[in-house]
Amino acid sequence: MKIRTTSVLFVLMAAFGSAYAQKQSNYTQDLPGVDVSLDMIAIPSGTFHMGSKEGEPGRNIDEGPVREIKVEGFWMSKFEITWELYNLFIDRAIDDLKYETKGNEVQLDTDAVSGATTPYVDMSLGMGREENYPAVNITQRAASTFCEWLSSITGHYYRLPTEAEWEYAARAGNEQSYYFGDDPSNLEEYAWFKDNSEGTYHQVGMKKPNPWGLYDIYGNVAEWTLDQYIENGYSNARLPFEPSVNEYPVAIRGGSFRDVAQQLRSASRLASDPIWKQRDPQFPRSKWWFTDAAFVGFRIVRPFTPPPKDEYYKYWIKNQY
Repeated sequence: MKIRTTSVLFVLMAAFGSAYAQKQSNYTQDLPGVDVSLDMIAIPSGTFHMGSKEGEPGRNIDEGPVREIKVEGFWMSKFEITWELYNLFIDRAIDDLKYETKGNEVQLDTDAVSGATTPYVDMSLGMGREENYPAVNITQRAASTFCEWLSSITGHYYRLPTEAEWEYAARAGNEQSYYFGDDPSNLEEYAWFKDNSEGTYHQVGMKKPNPWGLYDIYGNVAEWTLDQYIENGYSNARLPFEPSVNEYPVAIRGGSFRDVAQQLRSASRLASDPIWKQRDPQFPRSKWWFTDAAFVGFRIVRPFTPPPKDEYYKYWIKNQY
């Protein structure tokens, strides 16, 4: 099954008209030489209350205090990144193909982007690496390097979302526990989680999307963010972005197929853990792969206003740790 969007295709426009159109439209990012594309949803600029209020069922101390956060607009991938897309980064077979519609936000030679090692076992742990299954067991660095590679191919600046961007997009204007309210009784319509997943992840896009058109933002697989995880919450965090300077712990959002409903709430957080590499046979252990995190994947964003060239690596995890 090929999941494709019927949303407006991204069209290059002249002068000031281009910037305005980009901020208003969803688009489909094609890739050279392959019948694989990436659907991107426009998320408008806005302000929201990040975190959960005291008394919210399932609330943890790391979800507060609630902070009002201003978020600049961005596009976010409609689906979690799939093996079909991620394998293009592993194989690097399209690196030198001519790309007629390449953007001009990023001028980066693909040869300058590190290549991921080929996985030494089935990183899906038997759950499937076929078309439209989410890519998993990938480290934050590997997910970020995929963004760097995609940027070099397309000429558009892609990266992982910050925690604030992720929660803002997941809430889609709602400040209750879930984007559909506080009652999780109908969560099965929107997410794969412990009650309905049968212990495995599923193809992306099989459940209902949130109001802004994002599929599987809750459940299926949890998703990387850019932020260092701070255990005591947001009291001392440099919101809206707490850069990760250490490999662990990093903030992960959304919950997964193995989690209970309360772990899928918009404000719920998970910290990455080195135990996820406990069966890694390599020394030093892999920068690219986990062996025990088949419940963690990622989705990506593209800011409406890309950073200047000298700030590319502020958001690409490369030399921070």
